[in-house]
Amino acid sequence: MTMAEMNEMTEQRKIPGFGEAFTSHMMTMAWNADAGWHGLKLLPYGNLPMNPAMVTLHYGQAIFEGLKAHRQADGSIALFRPDKHALRFQLSAQRVAMPQLPADVFLEAVETMVRADGPELPDDPALSLYLRPFMFASEATLAVRPAREYLFAVIACVTGGFFGSQSKPLSVMVSHRYSRAAPGGTGAAKFAGNYAASYAAQLEAAEAGCQQVVWLDAVEYQWIEELGATNIFFVRGHGQGARVLTPELTGTLLSGVTRDSILTLAAELGYLPSEERLSVDQWREQSRSGVITESFACGTAAVVTPIGHVRDPGGDWTIGDGTPGPVTLALHDALVSVHRGRAADRHHWMHKVC
Repeated sequence: MTMAEMNEMTEQRKIPGFGEAFTSHMMTMAWNADAGWHGLKLLPYGNLPMNPAMVTLHYGQAIFEGLKAHRQADGSIALFRPDKHALRFQLSAQRVAMPQLPADVFLEAVETMVRADGPELPDDPALSLYLRPFMFASEATLAVRPAREYLFAVIACVTGGFFGSQSKPLSVMVSHRYSRAAPGGTGAAKFAGNYAASYAAQLEAAEAGCQQVVWLDAVEYQWIEELGATNIFFVRGHGQGARVLTPELTGTLLSGVTRDSILTLAAELGYLPSEERLSVDQWREQSRSGVITESFACGTAAVVTPIGHVRDPGGDWTIGDGTPGPVTLALHDALVSVHRGRAADRHHWMHKVC
């Protein structure tokens, strides 16, 4: 199904926005220095107890993940690459001095949530079950040190696309004033503070009529790194043999699970995937000259979303003719086909739960 067909189908009904329709349950599990991880529980969705001296409120020691479960063609439900998310959760924890959650416990928690709340996911190709595992420092202390108590939890919501159900390409603004991450910082971790620090730039983008911010490197302010909370891709050329490239991992941007999947799918579709640096000036010049024909964002929530227009102090420009390009649409369809069990799962990405 193309983006346009999905858009036409979903216009006729209300699809919940991202993070708005939470399911009935949640998982919780505690950690402390004496007992380690203990007490994994399935509970009704509800509020968590909070001490006003809790470390997270004062020093921001918190991480999260985001992954999806999709209803398959046979009616079953499967998680997309949960093992990769479990590993990244461990790496994020390590970066901000938190205890690492064993991968098998992570998998048990998300599987239990899917079994419990999977029936709330309609048989609708535009909808998925988004799971949000997170961990935060729960110890009550103002001591400036890593906490000695943590809480791990998982919540879920039925959701459509992160940017809504429409296939209209994004307008984006290049930020030269703010940085998302710096060398040696937390850019490669899904650390809560990374996202709060992005809001000022996001508000500027909204005021400029754009949906997202393009982040540049924090040293030279010229190399493209990410787009909002997603990874970004560029297409050079047309058809078979077109080059599909994304910024290389430098430690300042997130190693996206969808990013990794797109690089694999691109090669299978006959494109040439690559990871390389691209400056904002190169993006502008190569888009205007027709060398870069398409650009798109990708992520668990965003899936594959086209970019149509870029605003920048050095001059605005349009990507291609401003509409979703054929490579973007092909990659979107290939990824969604794996999600929904309509295509062969050659890489064993889908983890069937129920």
